[in-house]
Parts: sequence; structure tokens; C-alpha cells
Amino acid sequence: MSVGVTYSTETGKYHIFDEDNVAELVEQLVKAELVVGFNHVQFDYPVLQAYTVYDLATQTLNCDMMLDLENVLGHRVKLDAVAQASLNASKTADGLDALKWWQLYKKTGDQTHLLNIAEYCCYDVKVTKEVYEYGMAHGVVKYADRNGNPLEVEAPWSKKA
Repeated sequence: MSVGVTYSTETGKYHIFDEDNVAELVEQLVKAELVVGFNHVQFDYPVLQAYTVYDLATQTLNCDMMLDLENVLGHRVKLDAVAQASLNASKTADGLDALKWWQLYKKTGDQTHLLNIAEYCCYDVKVTKEVYEYGMAHGVVKYADRNGNPLEVEAPWSKKA
């Protein structure tokens, strides 16, 4: 793990974790009333499994918006496509950039690369939070299909509240 970021509705704050304090991240996830994310169950949790005895996918209550949308649409949709159409907001980078920064950090020790990852993750969590809130408020989220056509889909998590 390079950097993990959460937003806690309990504290109203973003929390940044590195490998040295990953146990605190896991504890926050396990204690949360609901963990909201976008592909966190199939991507983030497998990464974190190396650091815990908890089976995070089954020992946390999750709202994985990507999986919810995939169940409705029959295909995956990217967070950036939903954020752009629903919020007029874009991600600041992508996972490949984060991997590149991590490799540069490991090679050079330059903290700037680690800070780039933290900034990217913080903004990603902010966008995820806002997409969740948009779906809760409107009952739908918008997205652009592969041809750029604007579409709208029910936000399944809005019915779970």
C-alpha cells in the first residue's frame, strides 16, 4: 500500500494513512457504520488484506457504487464518467499515475511523489463522497456512455437509506 485516504462522516475530516499506520485504516473501516467507495471491494480491500486478519469484504458494511451501478447497467462505468456528468467534476489523475509516482518515490525517496499520491487519493475520495451524496439527493446519477452520450441511471444506494 502506498497511501490510503478516508473521509469520516463521524469526524467530518479526511484521514491519510501510509503503510506504517495501515492498522488504523483497517480499524476505521471495520468500525464504520457504512463504507462507501467506488470499486473498493474488488480493488482496495484485496490490497489491504495483506495487512489484516479481517475479511474486509464480509466484515464491513459496504456501498460499492461501481458494483451497484454494474448490477443495474450490466457493465462497469468509471467514476470519472459519473463525476463529470453528475457533478461537472473530473478526477485529477488516474491509478496509472499513482503507480508511476509510487515507483518514482521508491526509486528516489523524493517525498513529492508520495504527496502527489496523497493529493490524488484525497480528491478521489472527495469526488466519490460527492457522487454518493448526489445519488442520495436525486435518486439517480448521470454518466456518459462510451460514445459520450449523456445518460442517467438509478442510484441503487439511494433506496438503501
